Amino acid sequence: MTEHVSHVVVGGGVMGSAAAWQLARAGHDVVLLERFEPGHAHGASHGASRIYRTTYTQPAYLDLAQEAFGLWRELERDAGLPADAVLTLTGGVSHGFPRRTEIGDAFVARGVPHEWLRPEEAAERWPGLRFEGDVLHETATAGRVHADRAVAAFQSAARSHGADVRHGVHVRHVHPGAGSVRVVTDRYDLVADTVVVAVGAWSAGLLGAAFSEPDGVASVPPLVVTQEQPAHFALAPGAPAEDAWPSFTHAPAEPHPWPSGVYGLATPGEGIKVGFHGVGPRTDPDRRTYRPEPGQLAQLQDYVRTWVPGADADRLVPISCTYTTTPDHDFVLDRVGRVVIAAGFSGHGFKFAPSIGRVLAELAREEPTARPAAADRLFSLARFAGVPAG
Repeated sequence: MTEHVSHVVVGGGVMGSAAAWQLARAGHDVVLLERFEPGHAHGASHGASRIYRTTYTQPAYLDLAQEAFGLWRELERDAGLPADAVLTLTGGVSHGFPRRTEIGDAFVARGVPHEWLRPEEAAERWPGLRFEGDVLHETATAGRVHADRAVAAFQSAARSHGADVRHGVHVRHVHPGAGSVRVVTDRYDLVADTVVVAVGAWSAGLLGAAFSEPDGVASVPPLVVTQEQPAHFALAPGAPAEDAWPSFTHAPAEPHPWPSGVYGLATPGEGIKVGFHGVGPRTDPDRRTYRPEPGQLAQLQDYVRTWVPGADADRLVPISCTYTTTPDHDFVLDRVGRVVIAAGFSGHGFKFAPSIGRVLAELAREEPTARPAAADRLFSLARFAGVPAG
């Protein structure tokens, strides 16, 4: 049996769920298809903590981040949740080298509350951390997003506006046609006016089959999928309580022994989450080990011993998740005919989810033959013309 619907969203992670919410609350017919069951840990949208902050210089990112701040609160209300259930403000600090003066300038221009602190001032205020270089403190608009609650809230609110959210449905193929798109699943087919593809680590496989002969553009973005391995570290004796920790990022002064800069934040009930950024081994999302690489885990423990005195480097629980990134680490938000493509968010995308959902919904409602206009050109597929996919 073949169903006919206006919009299909493939992928029930945070971006697909946000797109379904935005389409449904605007009064549109939408079906959200997710391969796995609710709360699964196979992709990049699970867990209890993601950083929310505004530390960008490009206008496109600043626009999305500032829009997302209000939309997270709208989502909490729409899903019937108390304020702070999804987005909790803790403040956020960035330190290291080089000094991010351009971000401070962007904060001034955008009216983002902030202050600069000396390392010793920051260490006195947050004794669980050590600091180097000037410390940028985003005082009132940074914190953490509860990832699992966010996905559940998007889906619950989308349902309340009439969306059909289906789990355990594996989309095998997406076939764009002249007047519609056929979505082939392991159970049935659907025919839609437009399809939003937001499948994270599975993007290259699904889009590669859909666009085997690109029509003048890079329809399949060049994506790298890695298995990342942050960890939750228990609080050290005498350390500040979890709710006293800011979110933090650190760009260590060169030379240093770490494979990348570091991010971290408190995860209530689980300790302090600390991780390197985008340096895990390449992986196939259907053939992951879910096991940490011992050498890199030891490096992470060494970092915590050196820079996070409030956490116990020897009491930890490793985490496994996928990163899906583009060569320039900017997102893909674009449309090829009737197929909207959302990809490459890993490492810094979660915070933007409600505003990215709005962009995806607008792309899905555009005239299929017109040039995509809802997304900033920074996120266009055209920038990858001539670059081999994945």
